[in-house]
Amino acid sequence: MANIIVGLIVLACLVVAARHIYKLFKGETSCCGTALPKVPEKKLTGPIVGEKIVKIDGMTCANCKNRVEMLLDDIDGAAAKVNLHRGSATVKITRDVSDDEIRRALAGSGYEVQSITQG
Repeated sequence: MANIIVGLIVLACLVVAARHIYKLFKGETSCCGTALPKVPEKKLTGPIVGEKIVKIDGMTCANCKNRVEMLLDDIDGAAAKVNLHRGSATVKITRDVSDDEIRRALAGSGYEVQSITQG
């Protein structure tokens, strides 16, 4: 009887792991699973006029950090630095960047913006 219970527990763990791997290969998880190169720090031209702190849910590893920094750095006039342990990004801006622009930059990436505050 004990062998059957242990076997069922192992089988359940394998099913959960297989589902996660399947989603990972389909690209449906927030972590892409592919090693991304380290993101070079974006240099802003012009004076920094503000800073926004973006709380982000769903970042789990260095690849997530790199991906979020790349997505936020694509915003014209913005440079991001992600703190994985705090689950946040500090975005320095050289122009008025709206909260909606930040949300759009991360839309569809698998990461959820929890809040955006002035830094």
